[in-house]
Amino acid sequence: MASGWAQDGSVQEQIDATVDAEVERAKNSLPKGESLTHCEECDAVIPEPRRLAIQGVRLCIQCQSEQEKNHKEFSLYNRAGSKDSQLR
Repeated sequence: MASGWAQDGSVQEQIDATVDAEVERAKNSLPKGESLTHCEECDAVIPEPRRLAIQGVRLCIQCQSEQEKNHKEFSLYNRAGSKDSQLR
């Protein structure tokens, strides 16, 4: 199949790179270390079940929800993909 400048399989390579980058971003955003007993934003008590369920938790549920709403931006395009695959 003719595809301009893109090499065979380059579209799949870009899809794979995008998925890999998003998985890596998600892994890096997971909390690490010991959980806090109080929220670092509002100083509310973090319930023990939450601290046990999520290693390294630093925010109460309300502050965590707010933070997730504000950080919903993500791109469906892999900006790190090869130039050949972006020319398609």
